[in-house]
Amino acid sequence: MSLSGKTALVVGGGTGIGRAVVFALAGEGAKVIVAGRREEPLQEVVALNKGSGEVLIRTADLADRQGTFDLVNWAQEQLGQIDIVVNSAGLNVTQRSMAELSPEDWDLMLNVNATGAFNLMHAVLPEMRKRGDGLIVNISSVAGIRASTLGGVGYSASKFAMAALGLTAALEDGHKGIRISNIYPGEVETPILDKRPVPVSAEHRARILQPEDVAAAVLLLCQLPARAHIPELTIKPTSQDFA
Repeated sequence: MSLSGKTALVVGGGTGIGRAVVFALAGEGAKVIVAGRREEPLQEVVALNKGSGEVLIRTADLADRQGTFDLVNWAQEQLGQIDIVVNSAGLNVTQRSMAELSPEDWDLMLNVNATGAFNLMHAVLPEMRKRGDGLIVNISSVAGIRASTLGGVGYSASKFAMAALGLTAALEDGHKGIRISNIYPGEVETPILDKRPVPVSAEHRARILQPEDVAAAVLLLCQLPARAHIPELTIKPTSQDFA
């Protein structure tokens, strides 16, 4: 199903999964606003976009609640309404174990990965409720459904929180015509790998998921009819264990 005439807001869209999602949605004709903390990667997204859909940019940090509300208000002014919201904003740190994780890094991950997701959903849902329509896709992680020493205690906790947020809000607003879906990717070749305590080899990076693989899963959700809802979707490298 073409997304021509649809509008989308993609947060965390300057790099990695978010960037691939922007290209996928614009490629199907959607008008997309892409937001992120740094302007330079956002400008690169506009320059590299080859889709038929227009791409606009704005810097924003989901950990800044007022800034998130300002982003959504601006996006609604630019788009008229926001049909699709994709939250791909997220981060991890290098020192990940309980013994090594600092309180400051714990706060950072919870503020961006969990509270940031709340800020964005809190800002976009009122207008969707008025229309009785809308799709929100949260890019979580397999670390949000399986405890992960690889992801670390803070990242796992923040992604579990993000997952619970999306699932509970979906229960509350599903009867209002709003679909909220969590995607749980396994290992993906994105800049977050650069924060791994142990460097990741080129061979490993080539073997795991690529950003466009997760973007294809997002596109599946966006192209379903409004009557169809996928609450949770896990996608992982074939070579990665899931247990």
